Amino acid sequence: MKVTPLDLRQLRFGTSFRGYNPAEVGAFLAEIADDYEKALRDNDRMKQDLTRVQATLDEHREQERNLRNTLLTAQRLADEIRENAHQEAARIVREAEGRADLLLQRTQAKLEDVHRDIDALRLKRQDAETTLTSTIATLKNALEFIRQQAQDERDDKILLHRPRHLEPRPRETEAVELRKADASAT
Repeated sequence: MKVTPLDLRQLRFGTSFRGYNPAEVGAFLAEIADDYEKALRDNDRMKQDLTRVQATLDEHREQERNLRNTLLTAQRLADEIRENAHQEAARIVREAEGRADLLLQRTQAKLEDVHRDIDALRLKRQDAETTLTSTIATLKNALEFIRQQAQDERDDKILLHRPRHLEPRPRETEAVELRKADASAT
């Protein structure tokens, strides 16, 4: 049986000889209904937050897949560029051995460009990995923060329902002791 806050507010107990005080029971049921209603609202809000965070996480996962695919494509392209550069260099060397010095310098320049491209692609890959790692860490921190907030709210609710013991203030204690001393002196 699922009890709603409205059920708690409308609940009435029968009276009997030497039974509970109806006003106290009613006040307690109203307080329970308020707390239960607040807990239900908090639960709904947390479910909405979880849905929103899950959607964001799914977006980031999709971005991660896209980045991986991009990195794989870039790696394949770099391999193809490197292979094409080697083939082009070999072809040029075979065709013009008579002009070897000049053509060798050109080939080496092209090879350096390819290596710079490869290095640039590697740097881009490292940047993408770093960005992805920081995004995942941010999401993890956000999730931990949400969990901590929920725990803090639960702890605050528990503290609200604990009885508080009042200790006499130091001045009140001194005043009581002075009165006792005056009374014993007379």
